Amino acid sequence: MKTAVMTDTNSGITLEEGNRYGIYVLPMPVMIDGKDYIEELTLTHEVLYKALNEDKDIVSSQPSPGDLTEMWDKILSEGYDELVYIPMSSGLSGACDTAKALAIDYGGKVCVTDNHRISITLLDSVYDAKYYAENGMSAAEIKEKLEEDAYLNDIYITLQTLKRITKTGRITSAGAAIATVLNLKPILKIQGGKLDAYAKARGMSAAEEKMLQAVRKDLEEKYSGIPKDHLSIGAAGTMETPDEIERWVNIVKNEFKGYKVTYRPLACSIASHVGTGTQGVAVGITARTLEII
Repeated sequence: MKTAVMTDTNSGITLEEGNRYGIYVLPMPVMIDGKDYIEELTLTHEVLYKALNEDKDIVSSQPSPGDLTEMWDKILSEGYDELVYIPMSSGLSGACDTAKALAIDYGGKVCVTDNHRISITLLDSVYDAKYYAENGMSAAEIKEKLEEDAYLNDIYITLQTLKRITKTGRITSAGAAIATVLNLKPILKIQGGKLDAYAKARGMSAAEEKMLQAVRKDLEEKYSGIPKDHLSIGAAGTMETPDEIERWVNIVKNEFKGYKVTYRPLACSIASHVGTGTQGVAVGITARTLEII
């Protein structure tokens, strides 16, 4: 069986990167002031960040059924017997359940995997899927393995501003106003596809330290005994300048020396919910052996 691997841009994998490594990537839609955009094709991070800073009306969406099945049909017409599709967690979007419903018509040739991940941890799952496929696993076996390892990852993010998340209803306007006056930064945790409050800190520097402490604790407890070359450390965010990105990546690398650290900007559909200036760090187990430094 020849098995293809497919994901979407919520994984942080770009279209160019996907082409380079043989991974099919579906760009995700975002609506700005009532106009439809497609990540990478008609929407860059720079344009989105400008719209976020201008407080425009921004709504993320899931791909249309037509766009999804069109890509599946294309993949299967290119000599693949089957494919495994790994979208963002069903706990954060309805796109996964929609895909599962559409896959029924493909008679087992399309396996939709819900391994409850997003962003940098979803990226690891996709590359693990590619590793499994290259080593002879079927789509059904890859789906089973990825879902078995779904909870072996943790993400911590800190928001620079509460403006966007207030619009989602996750925090009240009054609560956001108090937090802004007190310079409180919320630290959120994503694990198993659920977004929960983890802690809060006075100022971004303190928030950064709390996130790093959380990952250190995970490494000492949850991931104790796992070899470093099977643990992935991720840095992510919606920083707007190369200097800001470099500063955060260097902090993470210096904190976790001897681990493979990967950076990706948060996908446009994720950024639309958290706003600019967001910083994140993640840890998770990978099947493939990572090159460590």
